[in-house]
Amino acid sequence: MPLTPPLARRQAGADPYAWLEQRDSAEVLEYLQAENAWLEQQLADQGELREQLFKEIRARIRETDLSLPSPWGPWLYYQRTTAGEEYPRHYRCPRPADGSLGIDPAGEELLLDPNVLAGDGYLDLGAFSISPDHSRLAYSLDSEGDEIYTLYVKELGSGAVTALPFADCDGSMTWANDSRTLFFGELDDTHRPHKLYRHRLGEADAELVFEEQDGRFFLNCHRSSSERQLILLLASKTTSEAWVLDAEQPQGEFRCLAPREEGHEYYPDHGQVDGQWGWLIRSNQVGINFALYQTDEATPTRSHWRERVAHRAELMLEGVTLNSGAITLELRDNGLPVIEVLPLGAAPYRVQLPDATYSLDVYDDLEFDSPVIRLRYEALNRPAQIRQLELASGAQTILKQTPVEGPFDADAYESRRVWASAADGTQVPISLVGRRDSFAQPAPLYLYGYGAYGESLDPWFSHARLSLLERGFLFAIAHVRGGGELGEAWYRAGKLEHKPNTFGDFIACAEKLIADGYTTPAQLAISGGSAGGLLIGAVLNQRPELFAAAIAEVPFVDILNTMQNPELPLTVTEYDEWGDPNEPEAYERIKAYAPYENVAAQAYPAILAVAGYNDSRVQYWEAAKWVAKLRASKTDDHLLLLKTELGAGHGGMSGRYQALKDAALEYAFLLKVLGLV
Repeated sequence: MPLTPPLARRQAGADPYAWLEQRDSAEVLEYLQAENAWLEQQLADQGELREQLFKEIRARIRETDLSLPSPWGPWLYYQRTTAGEEYPRHYRCPRPADGSLGIDPAGEELLLDPNVLAGDGYLDLGAFSISPDHSRLAYSLDSEGDEIYTLYVKELGSGAVTALPFADCDGSMTWANDSRTLFFGELDDTHRPHKLYRHRLGEADAELVFEEQDGRFFLNCHRSSSERQLILLLASKTTSEAWVLDAEQPQGEFRCLAPREEGHEYYPDHGQVDGQWGWLIRSNQVGINFALYQTDEATPTRSHWRERVAHRAELMLEGVTLNSGAITLELRDNGLPVIEVLPLGAAPYRVQLPDATYSLDVYDDLEFDSPVIRLRYEALNRPAQIRQLELASGAQTILKQTPVEGPFDADAYESRRVWASAADGTQVPISLVGRRDSFAQPAPLYLYGYGAYGESLDPWFSHARLSLLERGFLFAIAHVRGGGELGEAWYRAGKLEHKPNTFGDFIACAEKLIADGYTTPAQLAISGGSAGGLLIGAVLNQRPELFAAAIAEVPFVDILNTMQNPELPLTVTEYDEWGDPNEPEAYERIKAYAPYENVAAQAYPAILAVAGYNDSRVQYWEAAKWVAKLRASKTDDHLLLLKTELGAGHGGMSGRYQALKDAALEYAFLLKVLGLV
């Protein structure tokens, strides 16, 4: 076993570790394998602890379980997990005449078994799309982790499977209503979905329908809520454009609802509006928090849009769900998700919920004509629930709650909302959970952050996290600017020239948790992934003394070099988030906080970085170069580890048990470096 950590070769020039970008070279692979070996050697004394943590987490999960069936047409569709298997199987059975959700084992059909398809390797199921006549299944598979998919169609009557002869697919598969025509997307050299094709089953080729030339825009095709229209959405970080096609006429031409206009984002859906077929459009044309418009089916273009729900300065309209009985608005109010229902012909109301902080989404898997919808609800101390909402009355029923096996009492854990003051006086929310007795004195604390792309880190429950909470940890989420928790303005205040706010907010949250006695610097661990890994790298450079440990998952830490290489996947599309470093002002701004560039000769806390060799979003070399530079520069002897998953991509290893093993490794690392074992 290695006795000293790997020391990467430095080369002459501005970027001494640029050679690590030479994918598949013998020297690079040897270095990554040496880092993996160093990690295993350093954590060798924790083998029993890792196994104990894995068994603990696994014991809390109901390994053999049935998902809540979704009724559609003559069938119930559902998934079943089985103990020992990495992936759920997909099934259907005839729909009971009494309207219940009871499974008929005698009529059960196995639609897809990813366990067989994966073998011992990586597998990600992209599309899983049943044709409108229920006779076929379209699905796509990624077997490398690089998010390039192979497309398949299965005849459900005979079981015959056909692999479609198309390359560089993004994994999307959208049916037209004839159940024979499929639309799918193709990736360009930068891994951006840029072309939409139309393929009629039985034919050898596919017809190019649309090509998006602007490198900032992603292309996506999906069915409307009514299932009567196909929607082709072209979207950058700041602008969108939608084209629509009658799903009954798949050979027709898409038509544009509103030509793109820089800064205008709009998202259409089709259904019955006030008893008439028409369009609802969520748009920011009059305000950053979005308003809702409607228009007749025959006149969908922008000049005919009529305001349905006005823009509200205090509420962000994040999403709209449409069915025959109601319009459901997904709102963001003071950092919390809120659902407002507009029943047709009745007074609007807000959905009432039991907890002070939580996560809430419309679980949109029911038919358009259903009188109920499903909501997914969870909190830091409450496992996920699927709730049924009667649209007309607002009555709720809990249909399924994710079980926690073994002893578990949600009331044994306390959830809090704390506010930190940023340097400019902005109040930054923190969600916090722990055993009630862990709040009595400073405790080890795991602080998580992201803060990019307007994504909201709403509180979520974790079976794995209980292993930390039961060992006295507190867990906290810093809802920093750059995320979407407090609306569009919150996002814009943490991007481009305002990006330093994200880092300052996170530091302020750490300082608040220390000042209020929740933890101490010697007990504080921080974590983030992808753009959240950039956050972790930046705050480690700025205030390393605040933290005892850090975990960076697929961290975007080489941002300056990546953003200067337009040939890499996603670079051009990221200009709207970070800025274009070809512009001198943006270059200097990014350089000032880029984690890799700002590694200094100073003491850092213990660090674990995790990368995916096949990651197409954040290249493996970002973590590798960052760790190499840290190891050569830092002045402390704290543990510095790099784990490269050589068979995985951005999301890590694909199986559910492997994910539990990864969590066990990270928790064991924290317990080791915090001196708790």
